[in-house]
Amino acid sequence: MNPQDVTGLILAGGRGSRMGGVDKGLQNFNGLPLAVHTLMRLAPQVGEVMVNANRNLGAYEAFGVPVWPDALPDFAGPLAGFLTGLEHCETPYLVTVPCDTPLFPLDLVQRLGEALETADADIAMASAPEQDGQLRTQPVFCLLRRELLESLVRFTHEGGRKIDAWTGSHRTCIVPFDRPEDMPRAFFNANTLDELRQLEAP
Repeated sequence: MNPQDVTGLILAGGRGSRMGGVDKGLQNFNGLPLAVHTLMRLAPQVGEVMVNANRNLGAYEAFGVPVWPDALPDFAGPLAGFLTGLEHCETPYLVTVPCDTPLFPLDLVQRLGEALETADADIAMASAPEQDGQLRTQPVFCLLRRELLESLVRFTHEGGRKIDAWTGSHRTCIVPFDRPEDMPRAFFNANTLDELRQLEAP
């Protein structure tokens, strides 16, 4: 898959409830906002990047990429971000990453793309080992075909909000990131300020 055929979407539209209501993507991580780390990691893997945010839009626009708020009201969750991304995506594929997982793999898009094409799937979703060694899906790390927009519009307008419920209705392949060289903390996301400080530790 040609990286130029993929638009990257950084999901930064949540309430940040478990972090005390702060705008998670703007929290400091090793000297820069979390979302900047995400942008720097994602940009080399795709043709374009945009941000889904619902607050502090000017701060995100200062990153130099387009910023789009949810099309759905009331902080409707990551699927609202997926919908916004697909509505504004001008490439055949959209890849989604959250703003609070700054160590995600540098070959994320390549591996999701290879799996999607091999399986002739509509969606490729990452999975990664938990501390107990069991693989767990990472639903906010998804590669989607742009033509899924109509399906997602219908699903969300009918009140659907759960990613798995929607992806389960399409051909979805799960892509394990459990190779020996894969970083164990690659998909660790910071939900609290304490977890963010833990991630900063070498």
